[in-house]
Amino acid sequence: MLITATRMLTGPAGRVTTDGAVLVRGATIAAAGPRAEVARLADPGEPVSDHPGATLLPGLVNGHVHLSLDASPDPVGGLRAAGAEALEADMTERAARLVRAGITTVRDLGDRGGAALRLRARIAGGEVPGPRLLTSGAPLTPPGGHCWFFGGEVADERAALDAVRRHAEAGVDLIKVVASGGHLTAGAARMWESQFSAAELRRIVGEAHRLGLPVAVHAHGTESIAAAVDAGVDTIEHCTWMDGSGRLERRDDVAARMAARGIAACCTTCGPDWRGTLASRGPRETRETYGRLAWMAECGVPLLPGTDAGVSQSGFDGMTGLLELYHWLGFSTARVLELATTGAARLIGLGATTGLIAPGFDADLLVVDGDPLADLGALRRVRLVVARGRVSTPAGDVAAGHPAP
Repeated sequence: MLITATRMLTGPAGRVTTDGAVLVRGATIAAAGPRAEVARLADPGEPVSDHPGATLLPGLVNGHVHLSLDASPDPVGGLRAAGAEALEADMTERAARLVRAGITTVRDLGDRGGAALRLRARIAGGEVPGPRLLTSGAPLTPPGGHCWFFGGEVADERAALDAVRRHAEAGVDLIKVVASGGHLTAGAARMWESQFSAAELRRIVGEAHRLGLPVAVHAHGTESIAAAVDAGVDTIEHCTWMDGSGRLERRDDVAARMAARGIAACCTTCGPDWRGTLASRGPRETRETYGRLAWMAECGVPLLPGTDAGVSQSGFDGMTGLLELYHWLGFSTARVLELATTGAARLIGLGATTGLIAPGFDADLLVVDGDPLADLGALRRVRLVVARGRVSTPAGDVAAGHPAP
């Protein structure tokens, strides 16, 4: 299949090809560049999907989703009430929504009963549409701790290490540890309170790394963030920087250690609701609430965009609202697009596989109407999505859900 568009953003930021084209063979990009050059490599009768006035770019990467949650006012209640069969059907539908919105890779950081592992296999095998799925299995948490409802409770350090090994044997892509409390779990630790000691985190991370698995740590409190950094985790989820009373406590020394060690912040609480905060509280308070993104960028901390899709009011239809927040905070549109594609792929360990439009990379592609470099809102106007060579949104003569020729 030959895909052409008025402009092509190959990644990283600043690489723009006018009148660009991509030649897809199976699940892989065979060629990419100016239309005239790439078209010469196409076979006679090659299916063509042409998009005048549109932009072709790498598929988006969402660093933090929960396919098992329904984004309702009570997502935990919905999960607890769902039977296994209904849950898997719902997760399948949510995965389809993600890919239709242009998201071709996600990390699912809260599974129950291995449902995400089974869905990962079905997507990879072409049975159902969806993004490339990296899953952590059930997050590790103390008994009754935040996110206990996923089934990952561990009573002590030995149980935690055993859980890491069981997850590895099951085939997860990463380990998630809930190092602080959170707002979803009634009666558990408060958001800023730590749930594991620094020593426990070090041993959990060490065991996961020994087994070749990266570690994502949920941490709102500054104390838990510092412990996670010292433990050598790979990403810190939320990374809210709360002190012992719930107020903001951004520590330059901890951020500097994150930057030096390449530990990414996936600030999922900076979601699409930011415009409501702006309207009700004004620019100053909105910057205080979400400004840690700009502060961490200034400190050199890698940033991984993620929406927390599945929690209340965070749907699966896209992540443009989050990306627009980055832009409002002062990030250029080119930088924002890089963060959500090339940069995100690298931070989750897939930098040699996806996030770039280049020969040999997976055919994870997005075509949008207009120019997202001029207006990130163009990302909402999806014309075509290709996830590992499979077309998930109809365009022209190409049928949705069918593999590319």
